[in-house]
Amino acid sequence: MRTNLTQEQINTYREDGCLIVREFLPQTELKELIAAITESVEEMGDWKLSTAVGSKNERWKQGNEYYDRVFIQRVNLWKINETVKRFFLAPELGEMLCQLEGIDGVRVWHDQTLQKQPWANPTAWHSDDPKWSFHNPHAISIWIALDDATIQNGCMYYLPGSHKLGNYENLAIREDTGGYFEVFPQFKGVQPIIGEMKAGDAGLHNGLTAHGAGPNMTPGWRRAMTCAYMPDGATFNGIQNILSDEQMAELEVGDLLNDKEQNPLVWSREMVEK
Repeated sequence: MRTNLTQEQINTYREDGCLIVREFLPQTELKELIAAITESVEEMGDWKLSTAVGSKNERWKQGNEYYDRVFIQRVNLWKINETVKRFFLAPELGEMLCQLEGIDGVRVWHDQTLQKQPWANPTAWHSDDPKWSFHNPHAISIWIALDDATIQNGCMYYLPGSHKLGNYENLAIREDTGGYFEVFPQFKGVQPIIGEMKAGDAGLHNGLTAHGAGPNMTPGWRRAMTCAYMPDGATFNGIQNILSDEQMAELEVGDLLNDKEQNPLVWSREMVEK
C-alpha cells in the first residue's frame, strides 16, 4: 500500500478534511483484499456485524428498509478474516493516519464494507464521528474503492472545510439527501469535492467531514472497503453504536476505549521509540 505522504498532501487533508490517494493499493493487493472481503461477506450472511453472527440482536440484521437499499453493509470483518486484519492493522497505515491528523497513536474503531448494488439509493450527506461511541476531532477514516467509483454508480462526495465546525450533532442517513444543510445552512453554497476513484484508489476523511454518495444508476456494483480509526486515548461518550449490550454495561462515560480485543492499537509513537 502507498503510505508515503508529501507535505502538500498533509496540508490538503488538514485544510479540506479529506484527501484522495491515487493507486493506494497495487493490483495484487487489491485482488487479495477483494477476495478476503467477498469471503467474509458470504460467511456473515444477513448479519451486518461480525460479532452478531448467530446472535438474536435484530438491529444488526440486513432488512429491506431504505437504509438497507443504500448499500450492503458488513462491519468488523477484521475480526473474522486475517487478511482484512493484516491490511487495516498495518503499522505503516496507522503511521500515515497519525501524520495526517498530527496525533501520536491510533486505534481501530471499526471497518466496514459498503457495497452499492445495481440501482442502489443515494447516501445522504452526514458526518461519522457524531454516531460513534467517542467524540474526537482527530478521528479519521479510509475508504478504498474496490471497483471504479464514478458519478454514475455512486462515488463519494466530500464537503471541504466541514470538519472545522467541530459539531457532533448526530444526523441520521435518511431519505432526505440534503437534510444536512438544514442544520448547517452555511455550507449550502460550498462546492463539494467529487471523489471519483479507480479501483485501488483511497479516500481519507476526518470523522467530522460531511460526505455522501450518489445513487448507483448502473446495472453494476460499486463496492468499497472502509475503516474508521480513533486517536489513542479517546474516551467513551455514552453512545452504543457497534458496542454490545454487555460492553455498554461495563463502560462509564469518560472511560478509555483501549480494549485490545475491540480497539487494537495500530501504531503509536511510543511503540516505535521503545
